[in-house]
Amino acid sequence: MKKTFRAPVVLLLCILLAAPATAGDKLTLMLDWFPNVDHLPIYVAQEAGYFADQGIDVEIISPSDTADGLKLAAAGTVDLAVSYEPQSVIAAAEGLEIRVVGRLVEHPLTTLLFLKEKGIQIPSDLAGKKIGYTVPGLMDVMLAAFAKVNGITDYSAVNVGFAIVPALVSGQVDAVMGPFKTYETVTMRHKGIAAAYFELEKYGIPDYDELVFVSGKKMLSKKSAAIKAFIEAVGRGIVHVQADPKQALAMYFKALPDADRKVETDAFELTRPYFASSQTPDAVKWQAFADFASTHRLIEKRVDVNRLIHRW
Repeated sequence: MKKTFRAPVVLLLCILLAAPATAGDKLTLMLDWFPNVDHLPIYVAQEAGYFADQGIDVEIISPSDTADGLKLAAAGTVDLAVSYEPQSVIAAAEGLEIRVVGRLVEHPLTTLLFLKEKGIQIPSDLAGKKIGYTVPGLMDVMLAAFAKVNGITDYSAVNVGFAIVPALVSGQVDAVMGPFKTYETVTMRHKGIAAAYFELEKYGIPDYDELVFVSGKKMLSKKSAAIKAFIEAVGRGIVHVQADPKQALAMYFKALPDADRKVETDAFELTRPYFASSQTPDAVKWQAFADFASTHRLIEKRVDVNRLIHRW
């Protein structure tokens, strides 16, 4: 509802420009996956009232497909999306007008996951095998790079989407690129399934931010104050998680009462050390990954990360 001010026009403009966000500003956030403890600081920001303190109302949406978030953010269909550094670099190389506005998880969690009973000892043991991947346009590309660096030849790539464990247990695939070492390994252990994995950063893939927040360039311009308020609120959420993890986990379960408490609690303990220490991406680290992607033909066009990372 509009309010009438009697202040001079210049003063009114100053007030508007100084305001961090208009009370009740609505933002839509699309996750990268179904809700889980990787997203816990977002839910803490919601439950603790940090979004409300910033004058924003955030709707959290789950994707129907693992590749939806970034595409919809680029198109302006959603205001923000949880994405991945590699996916953001690939999208930028393809000309998508996105900007990375903040961080959630600051080191790789992604693995090449397989059943321990398979007896796989080194990556090249997967030569000639069927290897699944989770996020089209990202994890198949990461698989190609990992395979090239580690001598995995003549493999077949299969999109398994969300169905990681069924694909492995049924023998549809011999391994899957994309599961997190802090989550899928826990769900499998709770099912009595012994998992093993290769950590990407220990097998030739540069360190990177696992989960980041992205926005379309036009949407960022349109809702800059509200998006900045969101990033600041999530930052407070991460601080809260580290200061009082027990209370933070309780807030998460309040927001998602149907979550598997045993699995999510164990996964949270593994994930908590990886939450971002700040909301500012390390441009040097990002450029190192982008240059790696260019060298290994993950992307066709070199990316200048200074044009991808938004500076607040």
